Amino acid sequence: MPDSRRTSPRLVPSPHGGVLSVEVCGAPDGLPVFLMHGTPGSRSGPRPRSIVLYRMGVLLVSYDRPGYGGSTRVPGRRVGDAAADVAAIADALGLDRFAVIGRSGGGPHALACAALLADRVTRSAALVSIAPPDAPGLAWFDGMAQNNTKDYDMADRDVALFTERLLARADQARRDPQSLMDGLRAELTPADLRVVDDAAMRRQITDTYAEAMRFGGHGWVDDALAFRREWGFRLADVSGEVLLWHGADDAFSPVGHTEWLASRIAGARVQIQADTAHFGSLEILPWALAWVTAGP
Repeated sequence: MPDSRRTSPRLVPSPHGGVLSVEVCGAPDGLPVFLMHGTPGSRSGPRPRSIVLYRMGVLLVSYDRPGYGGSTRVPGRRVGDAAADVAAIADALGLDRFAVIGRSGGGPHALACAALLADRVTRSAALVSIAPPDAPGLAWFDGMAQNNTKDYDMADRDVALFTERLLARADQARRDPQSLMDGLRAELTPADLRVVDDAAMRRQITDTYAEAMRFGGHGWVDDALAFRREWGFRLADVSGEVLLWHGADDAFSPVGHTEWLASRIAGARVQIQADTAHFGSLEILPWALAWVTAGP
């Protein structure tokens, strides 16, 4: 998956002010797909090599959400605001219609595009996504790793303290990206350890953490707060063909979240993969890209 020939990012005016840092790779005349990165993450997150994308006929567009990498922060942003960002980037690139894939924290943002840009999104996929905080009938924290549970609980109770502590962790990750991965190891399943212990994959993950926190950790903070607020769109409005994929052993965004999403998104295709966990979403990305580009 590593690709050492990545191009410099393009800066696109943000509909919320400032700029969005965008990277495009793959086949210039390929089917366009927006890849929404995880939390924390950046446009430089793990993805197939450009030559693989070229052979697949995929033009892959990734960008830093506001506050990450080179994109201007938008305090108080909602998950649904991603649709306006994607529309602005698509317009700047001359793309009329496109598919969208989001993994982990990018999942809700991909669903926002499927709901709010229904006339432009061909197919969408949410990999190891979380559900909204007010999901009726879902025990939101059941099966979730302790560190994630503590973070979200603190975000609900004391935003100022949560922000202070997460910014400190982000600063440490900026100086030593491996420290963030090291802090996760105690809560990684054997399936996840197999993925992240691959040297090339681990380098991609730490590289995206470093880029994400290059100018601070506010993107990470704003993502977490947005997940625990009203998302800014209705899941009932998610239209078109939708794939919901989850590793059965995921402890960071438990599989119950995808099962709940499936009960609210009409006609969604659901795949729960055994003996796989959170970082399995990186391994199945080529398959997901093939699925979203196979539609009409």
